[in-house]
Amino acid sequence: MTANLPGTITPLLRNRSPGKQSSKTCITEIVTMKIKGKTWKFGDNIDTDAIVAARYLVSIDPGFLGSHLMEDIRPGFVKMLKPGDILVGGKNFGCGSSREHAPVAIKGAGVSAVIAASFARIFYRNAFNMGLMIFVSPEGAERIKEGDEVEIEVGSGKIRNLTRGETYEADAAPPFMQDLIKAGGLIKYVAGRAKQKEGGRSKAGKV
Repeated sequence: MTANLPGTITPLLRNRSPGKQSSKTCITEIVTMKIKGKTWKFGDNIDTDAIVAARYLVSIDPGFLGSHLMEDIRPGFVKMLKPGDILVGGKNFGCGSSREHAPVAIKGAGVSAVIAASFARIFYRNAFNMGLMIFVSPEGAERIKEGDEVEIEVGSGKIRNLTRGETYEADAAPPFMQDLIKAGGLIKYVAGRAKQKEGGRSKAGKV
């Protein structure tokens, strides 16, 4: 049995499809994950400049960007964070510019996931590309209070508020997005796929 550690993304169930799959089936393995952590709550329209100020965009280092997370709207916030904590936002989280630094900063600060009533479209895609797990749940965004401990089932989208004994629904991450998260983001996902293909060609050449 796999231990469930606070602030971690833990595999719960692994299903492999039997037999040979066609190239059209890009997902050969689906892993249901569970995320658990303490929550920090923010309001509506948290834009990318609030997430990480433009003056820090001189670097793309996750640790550096993460050290300035939410600095202008909540000074000292990073010092209160613990690895695996979860952000909760209102409507239109991540609005503003299309810069990828915002999800990088969130992930670099050690945040395991973001729950919001809604996300800005470009931020939503950037988050998955950068390997940051996000969940759309208007009910969860409204009901969760700062400091609550929540547990999220990635595959089903169920959010359990362990502090209040409540359960909320969120949009489950599509299997492809889950693969991006497991790989650590789009770049690592593409690199892994390329390595698999190269390995397949090498084996074929030896036959």
